[in-house]
Amino acid sequence: QVQVVESGGGLVRPGGSLILSCATSGSAFMLVRMGWYRQAPGKQRESVATITTGGTTNYADSAKGRFTISRDNAKNTGYLQMDSLKPEDTAVYYCNAEGVVFSTDKFVEVWGQGTLVTVSS
Repeated sequence: QVQVVESGGGLVRPGGSLILSCATSGSAFMLVRMGWYRQAPGKQRESVATITTGGTTNYADSAKGRFTISRDNAKNTGYLQMDSLKPEDTAVYYCNAEGVVFSTDKFVEVWGQGTLVTVSS
């Protein structure tokens, strides 16, 4: 079984920066695609950024130019660098990992529990 744990959330002032981390653990797992999603109060969960094994990235319009997604393939860990944060970035940020478990050769999709990011003065 694969687990995903996010970290790095917190309170930051507008214009500030945060780095979120997403660590996978459990069964030996080949990470294929990792994504960051967020859900603000009263809103639906939305995609923020995704990255594939080959390094192809995709960003929501709201994240372009301010957020950077990256990954360490050796550690099966992902990161989301968030700069120039705005109050509207306030949300619970979730990591999603997709890949193949070596022992079962099955494709799995795993979500973390989320980490809260609050942007406020």
